[in-house]
Amino acid sequence: MKTLHNPEHALHAPTHEFYRGRLVPAFEIPARADFIAQALRGSAHAAAATADGFEPVREFGLAPIARVHGSAYLEFIQGAWTEWQAAAAASGVEGDPGAAFPVVWPVPGLRRDRPPANFAGRLGLYAMDSGTPLTAGSWAAAYRGAQATLSGLALLRAGERSAYVLTRPPGHHAGADFFGGYCFINNAAVAAQAALDGGAQRVAVLDVDYHHGNGTQAIFHDRADVYFASLHGDPMTEYPFYLGHADERGEGAGLGHNLNLPLAAGSPVADWFAALEQALAALGDYDPEVLIVSLGVDTYAGDPISHFGLQRPDFHALGARLAAFGRPTLLVQEGGYATAAIGHNVRAVLDGFDHLPLAPA
Repeated sequence: MKTLHNPEHALHAPTHEFYRGRLVPAFEIPARADFIAQALRGSAHAAAATADGFEPVREFGLAPIARVHGSAYLEFIQGAWTEWQAAAAASGVEGDPGAAFPVVWPVPGLRRDRPPANFAGRLGLYAMDSGTPLTAGSWAAAYRGAQATLSGLALLRAGERSAYVLTRPPGHHAGADFFGGYCFINNAAVAAQAALDGGAQRVAVLDVDYHHGNGTQAIFHDRADVYFASLHGDPMTEYPFYLGHADERGEGAGLGHNLNLPLAAGSPVADWFAALEQALAALGDYDPEVLIVSLGVDTYAGDPISHFGLQRPDFHALGARLAAFGRPTLLVQEGGYATAAIGHNVRAVLDGFDHLPLAPA
């Protein structure tokens, strides 16, 4: 499988995050992508004639991103770090102010139509949670990740059967006008819209991350040209909590084009694969021209913030099953926070897709 690597992912390098009300060392760190790259180098998946073995990333600009995300949101994210530095300096902070975190949100009953002039107020307007550090390099890393994703889609349009995009920060929690869940630009949604703009009539997004892709669902919830299917931890107990229930089937033209398959934390692996089969059956009936996979491997048994039990051979089986679906497939990296194991698990998916044996860990 041809693979692409976001060369600027490490510009987003948070040190801490808020997790369940506590300030803890960040889970979403550059080492995640570095371990995956290390596992892929020297394999059949990183055999391009470039210095690092990955396919070159092309430049598509801001326009494809703006097809998914609102202009006010994009303007804010691009300038947020500069604003944060200025706000910190004005309040007497000397030197590096550290990552920016929201502290207030416009919950129902408060107005969203009057963006505050105050940076803290605007940050909360565009933020979903307090667990997503906004750093000096957040925009640059996320923007380049979208370019890598679009480059992967271009390989499919040129005739490739599949492509994998190694990027971070992830994307599937980002909505049209908000960030959260470590996500700033929704790469899967950008790719889906670009596929449609390139002539496809039906695109499917399959999300196999432990956490529901609330941003992707929200972007396409009222549309019939993108079918969104997700198997994930039950939002009654698992992040993002407020979306991902089984009764969310789409609205308007999108009714019947959204499938959520929530599973209880700790569900057996067999139940997870049964949900995968149910999702692929629904997608098969939809008959998409392109399949985009939000590939989270935080379903791994050793993941520190998730609660499923997949092992490396299960990821190999996942890859084989995705290949058997038989559509041009773009896999885009999402979650996975067991850093030392993430590379082996991602490679297992790609090996399975390409009918290669499971590589030694």
